[in-house]
Amino acid sequence: MLSGTIKQLNFKPSVLGEQVSTILTKAILDDTLKGGQQLVEAELQKQFGISRSPLREAFRDLEKKGLVVIIPRRGTFVKKVIRQDIQEIFPVRAVLEGLAAKEAYNKMSDKELKRMGETLQKMQKAVKRNDTKTYWENHLIFHDIFIGASGNVTLIDLLEILRMNSHRYRFSHQFYLEDFEKSMADHKKIYDFFASSDSDPDEIAKFVQEHIESALAPFLQYLEQSEKG
Repeated sequence: MLSGTIKQLNFKPSVLGEQVSTILTKAILDDTLKGGQQLVEAELQKQFGISRSPLREAFRDLEKKGLVVIIPRRGTFVKKVIRQDIQEIFPVRAVLEGLAAKEAYNKMSDKELKRMGETLQKMQKAVKRNDTKTYWENHLIFHDIFIGASGNVTLIDLLEILRMNSHRYRFSHQFYLEDFEKSMADHKKIYDFFASSDSDPDEIAKFVQEHIESALAPFLQYLEQSEKG
């Protein structure tokens, strides 16, 4: 299941739980580990070559991230994608990410702004090639830049979990019926907000919030169509 990845690792005893959590997180996000699948301790201990303690530490971390459900006397299971979670996560994430953008406006460095512009160019090139994987990798980086520039550690930590789960929902359904033209226009506008010296931080917050909220309706529509088969 994960043997190819595990063979390449150089485990450090002091951070075993963290390393295992990172690997399992990636496997859940890229849908190698499916929703509802049980993470069997004995099998994973053998694969990773570790004891029960760091594995359970990793499970607790995954539970905090909202990626697994730990059921007493039954085991640990990858959390399934359900409509209610999506409907709850998107609005909260939208408000918090808007706040992060507002706080980042007066704190963003020239280096961060330059990186944001370079990332936007990579997104544009990916759209022209119809390369959705590269587009999404850079889309995540674009948002990471202004969230990190906010300097608000609590906000950054909360958004890491919310964004991780919202993007997992999309990928687990092999989604993205993205309107790339609109998406690129939105991201260009976000970049222009930060690049301008006279932008209104409240306007930035409002636009980022609306940008994220606008992704909810088409995703729910996609889910409804796929559930009908």
